[in-house]
Amino acid sequence: MSIEIATYLMIFAIFGLLIMGLPLAFVTGLVAAGFTLGWFGPMATPLVASRMYGFITEYSLVAVPMFVFMAGLLDRSGLARDLFNSMRFFAGRMPGGVAVQTLVVAFFLAAISGIIGGEIVLLGLLALPQMLRLGYDKRIAIGVVCAGGSLGTMVPPSIVLIIYGLIASVSIADLFKAAVVPAVLLMGCYMLYVVVMCVRYPQMGGAHIKQDSDGLPRLTVSEAIKGMFYPVAIAGLVLGSIYGGIASVTEAAAMGALGVLLAIVLRREFSLKLLQASLTQTLETCGMIVWIGIGAACLVGVYNLMGGNRFVSSAITGLDVAPVVIIMVMMLIFLVLGMILDWIGIAMLCLPIFVPIVVQLGYNPVWFGILFAVSMQVSYISPPFGPAAFYLKSVAPPDITLTDIFKSMVPFIIIQLCVLSLLLFFPVLSTGLL
Repeated sequence: MSIEIATYLMIFAIFGLLIMGLPLAFVTGLVAAGFTLGWFGPMATPLVASRMYGFITEYSLVAVPMFVFMAGLLDRSGLARDLFNSMRFFAGRMPGGVAVQTLVVAFFLAAISGIIGGEIVLLGLLALPQMLRLGYDKRIAIGVVCAGGSLGTMVPPSIVLIIYGLIASVSIADLFKAAVVPAVLLMGCYMLYVVVMCVRYPQMGGAHIKQDSDGLPRLTVSEAIKGMFYPVAIAGLVLGSIYGGIASVTEAAAMGALGVLLAIVLRREFSLKLLQASLTQTLETCGMIVWIGIGAACLVGVYNLMGGNRFVSSAITGLDVAPVVIIMVMMLIFLVLGMILDWIGIAMLCLPIFVPIVVQLGYNPVWFGILFAVSMQVSYISPPFGPAAFYLKSVAPPDITLTDIFKSMVPFIIIQLCVLSLLLFFPVLSTGLL
């Protein structure tokens, strides 16, 4: 059997098993086992085992459970609630002020935890009801929560960037530095859209509603600063130690987890129930990541041994087009796969093949990592299986349907695609800090 036919069979097998409802980790593992036995025979089994061992013993992977644990603690403490109230105090009466400060809170939460699902649930519980009650159009309110919550794919310490760094063998610290400007650019574009819409169509925002009539506690300046202290300090601890060269990403993750835990203790919110629930969430999330990673590592390893990486590389680089067109095709593949697959699976399956091609074309793999992270942010809110929509639906008022959520995210998807295009044609936006 030629490698071309084997490639088509592999793709058909993967999507066929996914359509049957099997989890992605099992699908990739089964396909890897089948092609290993069929192509090489039983003697090649140790090669698959070595791929599994190489993945699960990667030291930098330890950072993932630390950041997930931080997010679990934030989900169950009052840190995010106080941050929201404090930012609301400083937002004042600007048009769309509550929506704008919700985006700022989302940015801070992403800088503390690095994951996405918990942020959207938190914002859906804290910010969405307030925006709706203040008269915000539900399209603005829903879009801000989902798009703001998905900033976790970009804002350091993003787990998406950590996984990319592991797969692409590039510096995670460099990825974090490169992500700062694009993340701020995305947040700024979201804010600009909200303010412009609320200025042009005042009925879409709550700027005309008096702040003292919304039922939330009115804070003094000192109380507002106090509410921001712990989140800002923790974000500074994690990112400052990385950018300052004081600690590695893994060490900074451990420091951040300890910082959040100490903050909860000092705020007298700690309980064994909170700790148990956070650890359970960490175990479930990291278990999913590890199992998908194991299956994908085996599949990609077998495919490369079959000569698949050379086949794909020669097919792509042999195209008579400009190199930037090849990068655009890769982005299109990411976006299409993002509609049906989880970002972890996309990373594990595509990056081992795409990254060497990117390097061969003369591009910076750190820059490509930022493009990948933005693409995954688009996929996170894209229909039909955008996870952000289902996270929000689980806590949204009953009258908000999935159709409402996906329609509300269309303008923010367009903004993300515009930013992706800017980063594609102006790499200095991401590489300028390196």
